[in-house]
Amino acid sequence: MTSADLLVDAFGRIKENVHGAVEGLTPAELATRPDGDANSIAWLIWHLTRVQDDHIADVAGLEQVWTAQGWAKRFDLPFDDSATGYAHSSAEVARLDGVSADLLLGYFDAVHDQTIGYVSALTDADLPRIVDTRWDPAVTLGVRLISVVDDDIQHSGQAAYIRGMLLRRR
Repeated sequence: MTSADLLVDAFGRIKENVHGAVEGLTPAELATRPDGDANSIAWLIWHLTRVQDDHIADVAGLEQVWTAQGWAKRFDLPFDDSATGYAHSSAEVARLDGVSADLLLGYFDAVHDQTIGYVSALTDADLPRIVDTRWDPAVTLGVRLISVVDDDIQHSGQAAYIRGMLLRRR
């Protein structure tokens, strides 16, 4: 197994997690928040997808799927196109209310396709490349990719937990 194979597998598992958390839920269920300031499934999935889109596009030298494929217009959110959800307020989280499973999964799948296209071509020699010098130590491509995987797994797990709560209430 190569590093590329490992990354493809990891991002594939994230796709399974995201679809498992979202499929079959109504917009109202996707917007449900366990308490007044908690994140909803809709926001969690949008956020993890925005982070993946932002970070992969940056290291790959590509335009983000969000803008390149018109997803920003389809979502029609009152955020700057560069917003990823980092440090969003409770009121901003609520702006994802009413988003459908099809819209969330459509955007996620488009980002996933771009991600797989990029990581499947990587070699071990690509991973030590410095991609962010704002940190000490500087961030390598390998570290950045694992950071995205980690963030996505955490947020998709949070979404799955909320889904489980919702299904028990049905």
